[in-house]
Amino acid sequence: MRPALSLIALLAATPLTAQEGIEPGTHQFPRDTYVSRNPYVVKGDQAYGRRQEGRVGAVASLRPISEAIIDYQTAAEAPENLEARWKLLRAFYFKGVYTGLDADSRLAVFVRARRLSDDSLAILAKKAGRRDWPDLAGLAPAPLAEAIGRNTDAAPTIFWSAACLGQWALSVGKVQAVTAGAADRIRDQALAVITIDPQFEDGGGYRVLGRLHDQAPEIPFLTGWVSREDALKYLRLAVSVGHENFANRHFLAEALARGTPAELAEAIGIEEKLLREGPSPQHLVEDLFIQDQARANLEKWRKGAKSES
Repeated sequence: MRPALSLIALLAATPLTAQEGIEPGTHQFPRDTYVSRNPYVVKGDQAYGRRQEGRVGAVASLRPISEAIIDYQTAAEAPENLEARWKLLRAFYFKGVYTGLDADSRLAVFVRARRLSDDSLAILAKKAGRRDWPDLAGLAPAPLAEAIGRNTDAAPTIFWSAACLGQWALSVGKVQAVTAGAADRIRDQALAVITIDPQFEDGGGYRVLGRLHDQAPEIPFLTGWVSREDALKYLRLAVSVGHENFANRHFLAEALARGTPAELAEAIGIEEKLLREGPSPQHLVEDLFIQDQARANLEKWRKGAKSES
C-alpha cells in the first residue's frame, strides 16, 4: 500500500504529552499476512488492484475504484469487520484524491469517509476493551501497543482514518477543520500508528505527523503545538523508514522549501530526483500525481530563486 497524499489534515482529544517519547521501532508486530475469507473483500481487492486501468495521465478512471467501493461496502455490512472498513476508507481516499472529482463531489466522498472512520475507530476501541476511541488514544504508548498492537487491522484502520480525515479537512478548509478539533485528532492517530508499527505504509505515521506540523495553521489555544522543527524531524524519519516512497520525499521537499536558501536548494534536489525516477507500476497513479506536483513546485521555486538573485 502507498502513501496517503496531502495528509494535512486536522481533529480533538489527547494532549501530545501522553504520547511523547516514542522511538522508531519501539513497538513492532507481525504484518497482516492472512488472506481475507470474506468473498466481497477479495473481490474488492481485485478491483482495487486494477485502479490504474483507464487512467488519463495521473487521473484515474472512476470505474475500477467504484467497483471496489461497492464490494467493500457489501463486506462492511458484516458486524465489526474492520478489514472491510479500512479497505473501504482506502478506496474512498483514492476516489476522492485521484479521479478528478469536482469540489462538491470530493467533499461528499470524504464526508462519508469521516462517518465511516468514526464508526471504525469505535469498533477498534470496543475490541480493545475501551469505552471509545478518545479513551483508547489517551493511553500511553506501551499500554496502547499492548491493547491493539496485535490486531492486524489496527494500524491500517487508524492510518486510513487519519488520511481520509485529512482530505475532509482540505475540502472544508484548514481553519474550519482546526476549529472542529481535526488537528488534535489527526495528531493522536498518527502517534498511534507510530506506536503500533513505525514502518507501516513506509513510515506513514511519521509522514502524517510531519505533514500536519508543516501544514496546519497556528491558531492560539488550538494548534500552539505546531512546529516547523517537528515537521522536518518527522518527515525525515518518514524518509529514513521509506526512502523509495515518493510522498515521503515530496512532503519533506515542500517543508524544506519554506526555509533557508540551503533548505530550498535541498528541496529542489529532492524534487528533481523524484522526476528522474520511474513511477511504481503498483502505485502508478499515485506516483504520477506526486511527480506532477513536483514539476509544478520546481517551476515555482526556480522562478523565486531567480527573482531573489
